[in-house]
Amino acid sequence: MKKLGLLPRIVIAIALGIAIGSFSPEWLIRGAATFNDLFSGFLSFAIPLIIIAFIAPGIGAMGRGAGKALGLTAGIAYASTVIAGLIAFLSATILYPILLGSQASRAFENPEEALLSGYFGIEMTPVMGIMSALLLSFVLGIGISAFKNSILQKGLEEFRTIIQKLIEKIIIPLLPIHIFGIFANMTQGGQVSAIINVFLLVFVMIIILHVLYLVMLYTTAGSLHGKSPFKMLKNMMPAYFTALGTQSSASTIPVTLEQSKKMGVREKTADFCVPLLANIHLAGSTITLVSCAMAVMLIQGDVATFGQIFPFILMLGVTMIAAPGVPGGAVVASLGLLESMLGFSGAMTSLMLALYLAQDSLGTAANVTGDGAISSIVDRFTKRKVKSENAVKAG
Repeated sequence: MKKLGLLPRIVIAIALGIAIGSFSPEWLIRGAATFNDLFSGFLSFAIPLIIIAFIAPGIGAMGRGAGKALGLTAGIAYASTVIAGLIAFLSATILYPILLGSQASRAFENPEEALLSGYFGIEMTPVMGIMSALLLSFVLGIGISAFKNSILQKGLEEFRTIIQKLIEKIIIPLLPIHIFGIFANMTQGGQVSAIINVFLLVFVMIIILHVLYLVMLYTTAGSLHGKSPFKMLKNMMPAYFTALGTQSSASTIPVTLEQSKKMGVREKTADFCVPLLANIHLAGSTITLVSCAMAVMLIQGDVATFGQIFPFILMLGVTMIAAPGVPGGAVVASLGLLESMLGFSGAMTSLMLALYLAQDSLGTAANVTGDGAISSIVDRFTKRKVKSENAVKAG
């Protein structure tokens, strides 16, 4: 099973959970629930560490280097991420009551009570709260951006490597087992058929939103360059399908670079923008996260309001900066916000993990494909700036 990618392992875990949960005795389900309780506790402990490890050095790295080009690229990427989240919110607000309303009212009146609890639990108190970790990350990130090659910068980069190994070697490999336990527990509680229906409906909506958002991005880029957006989008398909397989924006950088240059982006701009955008532009993942979070809230009987979701989207754009280049990195980095800003319980977080990870590759593919459009937009604005500066010098 190790040789399989994360998505096949998630699918197998869901199928086994449903199959085994339908006939297993209560003691076996409670055993799986015990593992889930321990794993959830460890995740809660790790979340502040993940936030510090990836946000602080990410902000520090962004503060050095290319000045105005960096600010322009980061600003457009952040705006793109926020707009994508708002589109997902509006779509879910309109469609979910129609698509998921009957499922929520029929099967999830008392979702927490239907699940069996584990035999025991171990308290794993986080070293600090979520907001404290975020504030500390901002302070450290801004601080190290002012110093070149500081000891603190190197220490934080080493800390990030340690936490990335923790995610790659422990959290991600154990997630399928965790999801198996979730679905086995939900099956014995009679909830699984409604959950699967929700998965399928949300899955289809997210795919449609990804396509529409990419068309919107490339229409903007195409209008600035006088090119067909669909030809530009077609040119980026190798990057899209590479990301589907790798589930990592970082691993797809060479392909994204090559296709961006073929699309007409100047080499200097592409070489600067693409690696940066691989870490800070997560519009596809934001669409998936917002859509999945609102689906989980709805089936738990909660209605997501704009006042809840908009600050969540704004923080997502920052929290996912330099998210680990591993499958599932975006949702792991966002777990703290789900708990602190949207009030997710342990059961809701577990359901969110299962729902998001089943679609993670699609979000990653949308991210990297969008990177090509933003690189093209930045290239257009920087090209204008160069022409203006040359005209001033000639005058």
